[in-house]
Amino acid sequence: MDVQTATPAANLFMPHPCFSDEVNRNIAQSEIEGGVHLDELSEGAVLNVETQHHWYTIVNRSGGEALSSGHPNYCPEPVPVRIAGSTWGGSMLKLRFIGRGIHLEFCHPTYHTIATSRVVDIRISGLQAKKQVRAGQGSVGPGPRRW
Repeated sequence: MDVQTATPAANLFMPHPCFSDEVNRNIAQSEIEGGVHLDELSEGAVLNVETQHHWYTIVNRSGGEALSSGHPNYCPEPVPVRIAGSTWGGSMLKLRFIGRGIHLEFCHPTYHTIATSRVVDIRISGLQAKKQVRAGQGSVGPGPRRW
């Protein structure tokens, strides 16, 4: 009996012809390095984000809204912020995504737009992810997990 089984195709990034090689390379690299799509996290999920200069604690409140703390000047205590996404330093954002090797950008109620130094590591704790979180090394389990 000749039976063929279809293997689901991976959700791989395909370069966009209207983007420069640099932009396409950055997007592909962000998929390799891994990160978190905030829309795939449960409300209340806690992210511990290490940047080159600070550790941030981000509590997901859904729809891009979050509580952020960890910066001695901008958010020493939890502050409600809107997570815009990640940027490579230009005007392009990967919306509501926090990725390794990329700058996190959020809107602060007093200081407005803030871009962090590059994200070095991301850990998740608290409530489970709604779906598998694409993060270079697989899904998120209960409790803290290093990606």
